[in-house]
Amino acid sequence: MMYDSVVEGVFLRRPNRFIAEVEVDGRVEICHVKNTGRCKELLVPSAKVYLNESGNPARSTKYDLIAVYKGERLINIDSQAPNRAFGEYLRQGGLIEEITYLRPETKYRDSRLDFYAEAGERRIFLEVKGVTLEENGVAMFPDAPTERGVRHLNELALSLADGYEAYVIFIIQMEGASYFTPNYGTHPEFGAALAAAIEAGVKAVAFDCVVAPDSMAVNCRVPIKL
Repeated sequence: MMYDSVVEGVFLRRPNRFIAEVEVDGRVEICHVKNTGRCKELLVPSAKVYLNESGNPARSTKYDLIAVYKGERLINIDSQAPNRAFGEYLRQGGLIEEITYLRPETKYRDSRLDFYAEAGERRIFLEVKGVTLEENGVAMFPDAPTERGVRHLNELALSLADGYEAYVIFIIQMEGASYFTPNYGTHPEFGAALAAAIEAGVKAVAFDCVVAPDSMAVNCRVPIKL
């Protein structure tokens, strides 16, 4: 997936979870943060960041904050990017071969799951989780408690009894993670729900991504350790 118009900036501060102040070419811009997670280890003063110009003159903010450097590693923090990148990956034949039908945002029980796919007789739900938290090369999710994420896992497990296959896909929005693990310290219930879903037959897969200032693409499978 590609962005249209990207500029470099320097992160100054984040007054609330929706906006950030970023220095661009010597001026301060108020930018929309496309991630409601904490990102406290990423959005630190003086961090190099990348912004995408919206092109919509009616918007109150001209730019979206989409990526940030953590040391030498560029991390995409756009919460919409994982679905876009993984959707492209599926359409190119990744993970599931011979998909004959693919629909995003499909309702099942009390959830709206990210993708529904058909491949021959197979009926498949796929839920995507974007991962931006990394410590010592280990990718973790979530970076804040997510009851919605727990519900998604539980309902993926329930879908198996209705004849569906079910996947939870962790899209690590950076390159080079050694493995993925649930963030038990932040939300142990999510880790327990993931383990229970896998035990029930939900397939869990993690991918890292090749990230550039103006793009992100699914790259390689990464081991999952529970």
